[in-house]
Amino acid sequence: MPAHDPHAPTASLRTTSPLGPMLLAATEDGLAGVWFVGQRHGPLRHTWPEDARHPVLHEAASQLAAYFASRLRDFDLPLDTRRGTDFQRSVWQALRAIPRGQTLSYAALGRAIGRPEAARAVGAAVGRNPWSIVVPCHRVTGSDGSLTGYAGGLDRKTALLRLEGALH
Repeated sequence: MPAHDPHAPTASLRTTSPLGPMLLAATEDGLAGVWFVGQRHGPLRHTWPEDARHPVLHEAASQLAAYFASRLRDFDLPLDTRRGTDFQRSVWQALRAIPRGQTLSYAALGRAIGRPEAARAVGAAVGRNPWSIVVPCHRVTGSDGSLTGYAGGLDRKTALLRLEGALH
């Protein structure tokens, strides 16, 4: 993201998780992203200054740790949702409505946003979700319930769904 971009993150934080290192980024408006380091569609390089004391990043790291320890069911973080198209933002909002321990197909997600014919576009928007785990894109499956497409990798998707009780 160019330095002159008014939506560019202003701070970052690297944190650890049971599924690998993660990069968190924030703007003055909220959490701008949560990615597994090296995941598909994540930032390749960034110049965002590290700031472990940034309140949003500190809280995000704390909530992620509680989530992985099964002490947190739902994230409560301010998200900077200015990035993405209107369609992507509608998909990302719908992802937040999928309850922990449940999954939803791409087609059902398309129906939920009033775009039943848009399963492929929904899949593309899910894949570009910048808030891995916090906005639970890992809860979306193929129409037959199969585990498909996760920018962080299918091993991580499987582990997240097991942690949430959606897989046994």
